[in-house]
Amino acid sequence: MGVTTAMATDRIWKLQLLGGWQLHRGDQPVTVALRQQRLIAALALYGRQPRTFLAGLLWPDRPEHQAFGNLRESVFVVNRNLPKLLVPTLHSLDLAERARIDVRDIRAQASRVEEQTGPDLPQSMLDSVLEAELLPGWYEDWVIAEQERWQRWRLSVLERLARQFLLQGKIEPAVEAARAATTIDPLRESAQRLLLQGYLAEGNQAEALRAYQSFRIKLRQEFGVDPSPTTADLVSSLLMD
Repeated sequence: MGVTTAMATDRIWKLQLLGGWQLHRGDQPVTVALRQQRLIAALALYGRQPRTFLAGLLWPDRPEHQAFGNLRESVFVVNRNLPKLLVPTLHSLDLAERARIDVRDIRAQASRVEEQTGPDLPQSMLDSVLEAELLPGWYEDWVIAEQERWQRWRLSVLERLARQFLLQGKIEPAVEAARAATTIDPLRESAQRLLLQGYLAEGNQAEALRAYQSFRIKLRQEFGVDPSPTTADLVSSLLMD
């Protein structure tokens, strides 16, 4: 039984796209060339796709025949070096169903948290999204678009976590989540409001006032407007002192 379990575990691919690209087979890291990394990352983010789509996505500046040639070569190398990671058909490609992909795992975890109504919101969800940068150092257009989409998703999750933590009286993780949200988008007023609520809930009036003033200056510099009355009301008593 133990040998069978170990062999099954060894066949599980684990792909990390957050914080940097890494691939493991079981617990063993695998070295992959950049061209093949790009193909695997695209399949991890987009799921099963036609070969025509992948060729155009990964080699947009190449003639069609050359892009298809590059794709065929990459598929050959992956199949040779990383057997059973790809699920190829004549017209499409996908990753093996048993491949574990961190981006998908975190999204699934967030969906479970969203459905949760009890008081025990897991700290693990916050830990998962706090520093979850997608493919840092990758600058291709399709990657940048996915990075921006991922950041918007992270922002919404962090706001939701901050709101839920505040309702549960868990002030420290609420502040941590709200602060991370304002780092992603310093001009997002809903995130700033959650941060102010967190500071005030922990009795940190000085930090709340500093955060508000900093936000007001940024809004004026960028858009020539002040924070909304709803946000200003949170610190109105401090401003009158």
